[in-house]
This record gives sequence, C-alpha cells and structure tokens, in this order.
Amino acid sequence: MARTTRSSAAKAGAAAGTSEVQDEPQQLSSPPPSPALAEKQAPKRRTPARKTARTDKKDHVKKEPATPNTSRKRTRTAAKEEEEADEDNDELPHNLGKAATAQESKVKQEAEPTPKKRKTRNATKKAELSSALEEAKPLVTKLAQLSGKNDIGDPTASAAPEETPKKRTSSAKKEKSNNYGLKKGETPYPDWPHPTPAECQEVVDALSKVHGKVTAPKEIPIPSLTVSGCGEVPSVLDALIRTRLSAATNGANSSRAFKGLVERFGVLQSGVGKGSVDWDAVRRADLADVFEAIKSGGLADVKSKDIKKILDMVYAENQARRKALTTSSSAMPAGAENSSKEATDAEIARADEGVLSLDHLHQMESEDAFQHLIKYPGIGPKTASCVLLFCLQRPSFAVDTHVFRLCKWLGWVPPDKATRNTTYAHCEVRVPDELKYPLHQLLIKHGKSCPRCRAITGESSEGWGKGCPIEHLVKRVGGRKGGSGGPSPAKRKGKAKKRGRQEESEEESELSDLGTEEESVVEEEVEEMED
Repeated sequence: MARTTRSSAAKAGAAAGTSEVQDEPQQLSSPPPSPALAEKQAPKRRTPARKTARTDKKDHVKKEPATPNTSRKRTRTAAKEEEEADEDNDELPHNLGKAATAQESKVKQEAEPTPKKRKTRNATKKAELSSALEEAKPLVTKLAQLSGKNDIGDPTASAAPEETPKKRTSSAKKEKSNNYGLKKGETPYPDWPHPTPAECQEVVDALSKVHGKVTAPKEIPIPSLTVSGCGEVPSVLDALIRTRLSAATNGANSSRAFKGLVERFGVLQSGVGKGSVDWDAVRRADLADVFEAIKSGGLADVKSKDIKKILDMVYAENQARRKALTTSSSAMPAGAENSSKEATDAEIARADEGVLSLDHLHQMESEDAFQHLIKYPGIGPKTASCVLLFCLQRPSFAVDTHVFRLCKWLGWVPPDKATRNTTYAHCEVRVPDELKYPLHQLLIKHGKSCPRCRAITGESSEGWGKGCPIEHLVKRVGGRKGGSGGPSPAKRKGKAKKRGRQEESEEESELSDLGTEEESVVEEEVEEMED
C-alpha cells in the first residue's frame, strides 16, 4: 500500500471536490502532535465572542473573554469561519434548539397578552372616595343654591392652579369693615360711674378761669388758606381732609401741607366749598403730585394715599347718589328723605359739574354720619368725631392724646384698661352733650400748656411751682410725675422717633391743631408715646 501523507490527502480531497470520509482508515506518516504543541504551532486566530443563553433563572453560562483586537486584517476564510461559528453559537446547550432572535422575541411578546395588575389598596381607596364624592354632589349643589353661591364646582374635580393675584393699584377701592368695636349709646365700662355731669361741670369751671370761657360758634367761619384747622369749615369734605392732614403732627406742619395743596391744585370759586382746595383736581392728579404737595407736613406717603382713596370713594358715592336721585325706581340714598328740593337739586348739580361733596351728611343722624365717616381709609373715631363737632355742629366728645391723658388722670376711665377709642365711647355716653364742645377744647388747651399736666414735664420743669387749677382732681402717673410705670425720657424719645416711621396705623394718633405752633413734632409724638 502506498504511503499517504497528510498533505497528499488534503490535495486529493480538494481535487475531487468532495469531503467524503474514506471507508478505509488512512495511515498517517507520523502521529498527530500533542495538543499543547498543536496549540503552539497553530496560527493565532481571532476568536469571536460566544453568545450565551440563559437556561434557567439560576444557571447562567459565563462569557469567554474576547480575543484582543489585532492590526492584522482578517482573510475571507477567517471571516467565513466566524460566520459559521456564529450560526453554531445560536444553538442552545443540551440540544435545546436554537435561541430566538430579537425579532422573534418581539413578535412573541406582542402575541402574548399582558397580565393584568392586581388592584392595590390605594386604588381601592381612591375608587371608594370617588364614589362617595359623586353621591355627595347633589347635596353640595343644593347647599350652593341655598347659600346663593355659584362658585361651588364639581367636588370630584382636581383643584385648578391658583392664579397669581393682581397687584393692587393706588386707585383700588377697598372699604373698611372695622367699626372699632363701638356701639351706639353703649359704654365699654358700664360699671365705671365717672365722669358724672357734676364732675364734668367742675372741670369746665376750673379750666375756664385759666384758659377763658369756650362756647361753640353759631356760624362756621369761612375756610382759611393758611391754617388747616381740624374741621371748623363749612364743607364736610374739606373738614375731613383738613383733619386727616392734622394727624400725628402739629398745626404748623399740617398748615404747610394744606398750603401746598392750595398752591398746586387751586381753589374753588363757587359753591359750598368756595375758597378751599379744588378736591376734584386732587382726585384726578397723580399720586406723586399729591405727595409732593404735602411732603413738607410730614407722613406724606401714607397721607397722600389716604387722601387719594378718600376722594375716589367720594366721587363714586356722588355719582351713585345722583343716579338714585334722578331715577324714580331706585331706592332713595341715605339722608335724602330729610333733604329739601333745593338741597337735592344742588347735590345733583354738583355731581354733574364734578364738584366733590359730602354735604349730604348734614341730612343724616349723628350716628349714621359717624359710621359713614369711619369707613374711609385713615379716618378713625377721633377724626370723625372732630368733623361731627366742628363742621356738622353735632355734640361729640373727640378724644386726642391730651384729652385721653387727662381723662385717665381725672379717673374718668379705668387707667389700666382704657384706650383712646374706648375713652371716646365711654365719655360719649357719660359727658353731657352741652359740655362736650367746651370740655374738649379746654382739655386740649390745658394739656398743651400746663407745666404739670403736659406729658413731658416733671417736678424740675419750669413753671411747676405755679400749680394746676385741677390739682385736687387729678392723679398723675409716669416716671417724671412722681408716679411709677412711665418710661425714662430718653426711652420715650427713642420710642417717639420710632413711631414717626410707622405711618400705616389706622388706630389714629391725631393731634388737635389748637394751641401754640411753637411745639415741635418730636415733643408732640413724645406726648403720644407715653399714652
């Protein structure tokens, strides 16, 4: 038998074009090399990364590390062998068949139905809540109808996001709802018997000997363009604005502010407000212009805003009253039943001409006029009471800082409980009507001038030895008065300066313009702070 070598057998197979296996075993000329030697002698070939298949959730086939890349280009034969190896790698181990391709897996997942999720506890609760709200919806609708509200929507609907609130402008009108806790004809201290009519008369008599007799004028004087005053003018609106300007300052400062308005906006040439400021021109002006006009009087920021708001409200009221007075089907406005035909015609004419007015308050009862006045911004019981007393000529016991201090020292109100507003409410009931005007004026004069009854004086002050006409009636309190409970002068002055920066208080701290103009602003504020 001819000797067959490995190379001759390969050549013969290639020439025949077949890879059939010979039935008879062929004898090789030499035994095959050992595996280790064959591996060394075999040319290095890039081994493709084998794909693995998961046979079980717990068993995994580890991936063999891929052969590092080489810069040597693969031959066509090597590439073909890799493709054949990839096809072989699709076979799952243990004769389980071929692994599904990505496309086949996608088709299979789409064909299989997705299992339904079990309802959780939260989903059940939401369903029960939604059902309960749906059952309650008719009841909510009925309640909305009974209450007259139409803004109750579907309770099952989710809440809509809140809109950003619009910024209020200076012309926005917002009525005050605060009546300061005052009730007509009732005192907050019903068990406090002071002051009696006799006690009031005794103080009037004693102070009249020093400051002169005070009586209410029969006719209101014409308005001054150099002195603001605190309400003693014919026009009710004029009296209200003048009194607002006098708040928390002295007469000199408030008069400077009023003169600024006169110079900037002019005066009326006719009508009940003749000779005073053209308030409609102030209403139509910019807020900055009003501020500039009154800035020399102090607290111009808050006062200019209040004045503008008051004038806007008065204009709206005048137009509403005109419409009601000229329309027979409309309800009559307040006070119109007490007005004569001439007064009604004059009111309509003023509204047509754009002349602002509050003179219809003359036709109202005192309590109604008072409540009407305190609804305006910056107007409290003291200002409203001054307008009633000096302009409308109604009996009213206005309480400023001096009156408040002396009422406490006289024992007319509980000194540890009383406030300025409760003092007004109490004395409005206790003080006789015929004594309210003189007593108010005399207490202010005395509180500003008496060396012993001024708030900032003490035993070492000049004039202390001259005594006081009501010394036997008062019991003064405060550190400098020989009593306790009062702060030191330095502390009072510091508090006064701090208070000057607090402009937004509607609990008024107005000062009357009676008395000398030489008193400084700081001194007036110190007197208020002790109270």
